[in-house]
Amino acid sequence: MPPGPPDRSARSDATVPPGWPEQVRPPGAPDWERTAVAWLFDLVPPDYRAHEVLRRYPVLLARFAADHVDAGLEAARRGWRTVRVELADQLPAEAIEAAMTAYEREGTRLAAAARGIEVVAGALRGERWVPRL
Repeated sequence: MPPGPPDRSARSDATVPPGWPEQVRPPGAPDWERTAVAWLFDLVPPDYRAHEVLRRYPVLLARFAADHVDAGLEAARRGWRTVRVELADQLPAEAIEAAMTAYEREGTRLAAAARGIEVVAGALRGERWVPRL
């Protein structure tokens, strides 16, 4: 059975580091690791679910997710840098502008996912976040 929605009542801004994904319950909450694994699997290609080793070792899954998201982020950056030059003769200006906007949004989404993976992976390794006063 897939994990249920995160328990928002068990979460406050002081319990998780900045960038913690909303879909993942805070460390120590019931089923927090299960929500972390489900979120990580949502970030990678569906075929990754076939690898028992990734289901068995969430820290390894986080590594695979980080690699996958990093590659996507680099692809979005490269696309943003090159789409005008490479497709200017093949698309109308409004399509190029829409593509630029799509690359920007995707880059923002992937950068946030990369930060989320970083903090979730730390928690899976047993690191605990302590807010600074």
